[in-house]
Amino acid sequence: MSLCLLMNSPAKTSAEVIQPYGKLKPPSESFTPGDWFLGSTPPNYNSSKPPIVFVQGKNGSSTSWYGETEYHGVNDMYTKAYEAGYQTVFVQLYDAAGNGSSDQYKNGKLLAASLAQISAHFGGKKVNIIAHSKGGPDTQAALVSYGAHQYVGRVITLASPHHGSNLADLAYSWYAGWLGSLLGANDEGTYSLQIGQMAEFRSAIDNHANSRKNKYYTLTGTNQGPAFSALSFGGLYLSSYGDNDGLVNVWSSKLPYGTHLFTDANYDHDNIRTGSAVFSRIEPYLRSAATTGVASLSEQPVEEENISTLHTQRVHGGPLPTNKWIEQSIYLNEATAHGDITIYTSSRDVEIEIISPSGVTYPSFLVSQASKGETSFLAGAYIHTLRQTNMEAGEWVVRMKTKAKQDAYLLTAKIDDKEPLILEMPGKVKQKDAQFVLKSPVKRRPNTPLKLDVHLTNEQGVEVKNPAAINKVNTETYFGALPDVPVSGIYNLTIDVKGGPTIIRSVYIEK
Repeated sequence: MSLCLLMNSPAKTSAEVIQPYGKLKPPSESFTPGDWFLGSTPPNYNSSKPPIVFVQGKNGSSTSWYGETEYHGVNDMYTKAYEAGYQTVFVQLYDAAGNGSSDQYKNGKLLAASLAQISAHFGGKKVNIIAHSKGGPDTQAALVSYGAHQYVGRVITLASPHHGSNLADLAYSWYAGWLGSLLGANDEGTYSLQIGQMAEFRSAIDNHANSRKNKYYTLTGTNQGPAFSALSFGGLYLSSYGDNDGLVNVWSSKLPYGTHLFTDANYDHDNIRTGSAVFSRIEPYLRSAATTGVASLSEQPVEEENISTLHTQRVHGGPLPTNKWIEQSIYLNEATAHGDITIYTSSRDVEIEIISPSGVTYPSFLVSQASKGETSFLAGAYIHTLRQTNMEAGEWVVRMKTKAKQDAYLLTAKIDDKEPLILEMPGKVKQKDAQFVLKSPVKRRPNTPLKLDVHLTNEQGVEVKNPAAINKVNTETYFGALPDVPVSGIYNLTIDVKGGPTIIRSVYIEK
């Protein structure tokens, strides 16, 4: 691992570095994975306070802590730590190279080596870590799997997907694979954040003795970002699964053996990493690296649980042929007060129109392009939308035509559904127990049995051909046994319900 030595850089005075906007930059920086470097030593430096190591999220770099955020201006996290008298340290993981994101174990191994060097630089002193988003799981891999717990006292995670994200499941679903592959958005980091893959990660991490050797604090938000932003559309999809910040649901941001400090409706996935938003609230926990009071593994075991999620989305996707109209239907069994139809494409040059059951044509409009930063789902995709009130019952038709030589689409429709469905299925399961349960939270109309089309795909997106066995318990409950899979691994389950939601969830199946 390379080490970027900036230790002898002269400390700048507060007046020098804070002008003109109060946002600092380090005295020097490097973007080579494995490098680390120091922030300026503040004039009010307090050596009794542990140094702070910043670990950024997916597709991020050190600039995530002092450069431009996606929607909220320059991040002043480094400035706030400097003004409070902390020595700061910035690390570069594999994502900093700009070639996509790596999984937790690759980044974790690199981070562990950096933490050993950083601790040695400070004479063996323990540091504390502030980690944003996927930086949380990356940090846990370093501390638990690669033994770097000995160099760290406390870890504060900001909106980290400790249990994965349903957006990652969507990216690897039966319908989204075309678009994800075309955009190059489906990389190691996205793959590793699927619910099933994170269940496997949690099983390995949470049952490891090293998991209780550091003190963890978590926090998150429930703001879904600016209207019509890529973040807001991610939040719209995730809203079926509960409160979220545009990329991560609240339920995923917590650790069973961590202390959850707060959930704040003012924070989205972008501004929760800013100093102005959270530093004063987390600073009291950074003054010490002590880990007293952490329960041992024997005192606080973690068991695999069923994950229960409510589904109201309709999802479709596939390739878009050049200069040819294609149609996709969305069925509503009953009229509904509101619906949001979102179409992601890889090209800007797409005509889209949406036709109601009574024949009224509504044009969609292009609202944004998802960035390649830390806060976007399907980075690079163009996002088109139609928000419609008083949607009629019947068949809605979405027509699309592209001018691009290569194009694909992903369509999601968030409906105020009167007959939503609940999926119950663990994140990780042994083959003999590989099953799911579908339940209706409301009594369904008589004589309206569910018509299900089930797909199970492997890591390469290839469908497991053995069909799932579906058994009807009653009009409100269905039981499904997943087909035998050839090898242990992550599998993506997509269930199309005729006239109802599309259910998408990944699961790790162990042979």
